[in-house]
Order: sequence, then structure tokens, then C-alpha cells
Amino acid sequence: MTSNALSGTARALFQVCLLCLLLIAATGRAGNYTNFEVAIYIPVGTVQSFANPQKLVDDWTRISRQLKVDKVYIEVQRDHNLAGDELLESVKQFFLDRGVKVAGGMALSDGSIGGQFKSFCYTDPQDREFVKSAAERAARHFDEVIQDDFFFNTTKNASDIAAKGERSWTQFRLGLMDDVAQNLIVKPAKAVNPKVKMVVKFPNWYEHFQGLGYDLEREPEIFDGIYTGTETREAEITDQHLQPYESYQIVRYFENIAPGRNGGGWVDTYDIRYVDRYAEQLWDTVFAKAREQTLFNWADLLHPIDPGVRAAWEKLPTSFKFDEMAKGHVDPNLARVAGYSLEQADVFLGKLGNPIGIASYRPFQSTGEDFLHNYLGMIGIPIDLHPEFPTNANLVLLTESAKFDPDIVAKIKGQLAAGKNIVITSGLLHALSGRGIEDIVEVRYTDHKFLTHEYLGGFGAGKGAALDGETNVDVLFPEIIFLTNDAWPVVRAIAGDNGFPLLLMDRYARGVLYVWTMPENFSDLYALPPAVASAIKDQVMRDFPIWLDGASKVALFAYDNDTFILESYLPAATDVKVSVTGDFAQLRNLVTGETIPGRVASEDHHRWQPNAYAGRTSFNIHLLPHSYVVFAAEK
Repeated sequence: MTSNALSGTARALFQVCLLCLLLIAATGRAGNYTNFEVAIYIPVGTVQSFANPQKLVDDWTRISRQLKVDKVYIEVQRDHNLAGDELLESVKQFFLDRGVKVAGGMALSDGSIGGQFKSFCYTDPQDREFVKSAAERAARHFDEVIQDDFFFNTTKNASDIAAKGERSWTQFRLGLMDDVAQNLIVKPAKAVNPKVKMVVKFPNWYEHFQGLGYDLEREPEIFDGIYTGTETREAEITDQHLQPYESYQIVRYFENIAPGRNGGGWVDTYDIRYVDRYAEQLWDTVFAKAREQTLFNWADLLHPIDPGVRAAWEKLPTSFKFDEMAKGHVDPNLARVAGYSLEQADVFLGKLGNPIGIASYRPFQSTGEDFLHNYLGMIGIPIDLHPEFPTNANLVLLTESAKFDPDIVAKIKGQLAAGKNIVITSGLLHALSGRGIEDIVEVRYTDHKFLTHEYLGGFGAGKGAALDGETNVDVLFPEIIFLTNDAWPVVRAIAGDNGFPLLLMDRYARGVLYVWTMPENFSDLYALPPAVASAIKDQVMRDFPIWLDGASKVALFAYDNDTFILESYLPAATDVKVSVTGDFAQLRNLVTGETIPGRVASEDHHRWQPNAYAGRTSFNIHLLPHSYVVFAAEK
């Protein structure tokens, strides 16, 4: 090779390296993951422990060996506890020297009362001044600052009561916290550092935000960005009605509230009985296409792994393989669980399109049939929740929270007049009684209840067809009264010698209105025989490209490029059937490369609806417990 050729090669290599450096400079740094970034939140107490520099070195060694970290949030203040300026700078520099991005954090908690959360008193001048000074300190040290999800108000002190006046606590707190956001957090921070990005992290209990002052309508505009709490923990041992599907659904909801400005999802390690539950929360967050995954918190990630109660599936090749996760790591900790789970998902996420679901509407500051959307997700109905009425959808699902829109009946009529369909729940039917719903269909919600374990399907007059016969679980429902031959039950429940509608349909203008009777306990949706859930999906998901038939507690995550994920939260293996629109010949597993052949879908014995399967291809899939599979439909 000549010297000129060598110099030419060297110049080319230099140009490539320079281009890479420019790209890294433009994006901040080269990330460890392809489809998201991973951050760790470090509370102020832990930050203060780093006054001993060796502790920070030792902690970082233990974490970085088991988890690839892109970013850290270094907390400035919590519980009136402030980190010093010099310490903040030294900790910040430690991470910058190791190529890790840094941001600040604040938690406006004020300790607790016997374990019950206590907020700052925002009508107290001293507390207000402290919050302002903490925001200024954070902005002096960081160009990005996130508010941990203690940005709410719980106090009912004498000063609060006086300031509240005749307003409800919800009205008072919404106005109060908007003021705090604007005048004690964002404006003071930007006065100190005009380029600082101020972010508010919203927690998981979104149905009740307004009652504590969280303003999903105004705060996304006051702050530069928002963040999503996706920690669902264990439904049975917490009091927040959190179902596993919410770790996915809430990301999509917040993305619809602040498109492009929902920074990521946030998961902690608490209240889980088996380690797979932690992994599931991480997976569901990134399945929703969260841009960043924040792990709370630094100290907890150092804890040794407790496998928990998982004997029923620990010897099966599930998605979370404990031995594979721990292999090659001395004393693996929860950081390794996170690293293993997220690295696994990063392999295929880029092959998935944009998430899709059944359009639903929850107005700002609304409540009603709280968290029902997540229970629906757990029976295989993917949800796309919006803060504005989704007029472009062919079918809109409305729960009781839609009653907060004063024009909801007119919007329902407009959708039906346009030849589109509406599904309303029994809770919304009850709430709209006397508000004009009678102008569409004369159906009454009653105070009567009935227990059932028998179900029928039938599209028109006649006895109907049994849906999987009897089960051993009685479910309590409210009774809905309809006018014979005006509205038609398409799914029915039998109790004694009587029949009751579970899914009722009425034709209005060019569309169809469905009334879906919900059980008194939403988790009893899981007790419905699979054929009952399938019969309901025949209507609710009629135009959706993918259907899932099978046991409850299996979720469907669908995307707009003929890809999808099935995830089982069950402790035992189960078989499900997926049917897709179009002439697809096979499903390809995007993790293993294996294929599953399809067949032209036929009318099964429980498919009483004419042509329900027309134009669809079906696939039988075996799911392991607490596992997911990822597929692309191929022709």
C-alpha cells in the first residue's frame, strides 16, 4: 500500500470518527440502549451519603457491573432536607467523568404521619419560601430538574381552610398547585438558569389527581415536560386499584396529553411478591414506547435479589429466567434484574410500530368507574385513552368519567350520526340518566342486582347459544332495563329463570350504541368465561386488526405495522387464540425467529355473531406463566 493510499485511509477514518463525535455531541452521548435510555433516581439522603467519596465509588462499581446506566437524577431536596452546593457539584462531576448524563430532582414531601404521606403546606409563607429556594438551588446546578411525584397537596391546616373558602377541596387545590408550579417552581428556576428544563412526574393514581391538586390539563403546559409513574406493584396488597396493564396504558394516555413531551416511565421495587413482577413493570413501560426508563431508587437497586413466591413457574423457560439473569454476576442485585429485563426488550422494540388501541375518552379532572380501562386491558382489550373526544375513531369506548363533559350526549349523537359506533358502560348510563341519553335509547339503570354464572349469546330473537356453559364463580351485576324490540341484548346473563343484558345494542341514525354492563367488582371481569369475553370483543373490537381469545389476565399490546405482544400475568401456562385481519399465512416470533402457521378462521361454536371471523386468519399460541411473546404477522 502506498503512503498516499495510507494517508487517504487515515483521513477517511478520521472523518468517520469526527462524524461520530459530532453525533454524540448533538445527542449528549452515545447511549447504552437502542430504543430507550435508562436512568437512576438518587434521593437526597443517598446523595448526602456520598460525602464519603469511597461510598459513591463502591456503589457505582456494584451497580454499573450489573446495569448499563445512561443518566442519573441527583436529588437536591426532600422532606426539608437540602443537599449542599459543593456536594451536588462533586457528585454531578463524578458521573459526568464516567460519561453519564445528569439531571436534578426534587421531592416536595414533608415526612409522614405514621406512614401516611404529608405534603408541604402551600398556604404557609415559610414553606412557600423554602420551595422557591430549593427550585433555585436545583436550577443552579442542573439544566434539567424533575419533580418527584410528591407534587401534590394533602394539608388541611387552618391557613388552607381559610384560603379555600367556599370552593371544594379539588377546586382549591387545583388552583393552589398551579400557582406553586408557576410561581414557586418554574419561574424562580428559570430566573436562575434560563435554559433549565423543568419536568413534573405524575404518579400512577391518575383517576384521583385533581383531588390532591395535580392538574393534568394545565401543568403539562406550565412545565417543560412531564413524566409517567408506571409502578403498578401488586394489585392485591396495595390500595390503589392498580392492575399490571396500567404500566403500559398510562404511558400512552400521558403521551396523548403531551405528545412528544412525555419523557419516560418510572418504576420502583416496592410491594412485589415475586421478582418477575418487577420485570413486568419495566417491560410494559418500554412496550408502550417510553423514551426513558427511570429506576427508583439508587439504594434499592443495591439490594440482593429475593426471588419471592415463584415456585409454580421457576423451572419453566419463562421470559424472566432467573438463572440466566444471575449467570456470571457475583451477588446479583436488583440492578441486575433491571439490566437483564431491559436489555432483553431492547432487542426487538425497534421492530414494533406505533401503539394502537380502542379509542376511549377521559375528560380532564374527571372520575367515575375508576381505573376501569386497566381492567379491560387485562382481558385482552388494548386501550388508547385520550383527554379529548376522539372524533376520528370508528368506535369510541366511554366509561363513567365521560360524564364530566357537559356536551357528552351531543358528542355521542354526533358520532352515531356520522355512522360510527359508541360503547358506553353501565356506570355512564347511570350518570347520564336525565341528561339526554333517553333521547338516544330508553334504557334504565336500576338499583337491583343479580348474581350469575351462566351466559348466553344471541344476535336476534330466540333462545341464544350457551357461552361455555356454567362456571363456578358467581358475579354480581346491576340490572339494566330495556324496551323489547327497541334495544337488543347480544350477550346475556342468566340468573334463575330470568335473563339480563350484559351487552345491549341499539341502532341510532347511522351508528350503533352499545351498553356494556360492568360487574360491581371490576376484577370480576376476570371471572367471565373466555367465550363471554370473546362475544363482547366481537362487537367492541369489531374493526380492530387483532383479536385475542382466551383466559383473562393476558394482555394484548398492538402496533400499527402488523406486530403485537401477548403477555400473560398468570401463574400457570395457558393457550390462547389470536386472529388477525388479512390474508396472513404465519406469525414470526421476533425473539426466536420461529413461525406459527395460520388457518382461515372459522365460526367456532360460541361465535353466534354472523361473519364475525370473515376475512381473518387465526393462530393458536401457547403462553408460559409471567411471560410475553412478540410476533409479526407475515403473508
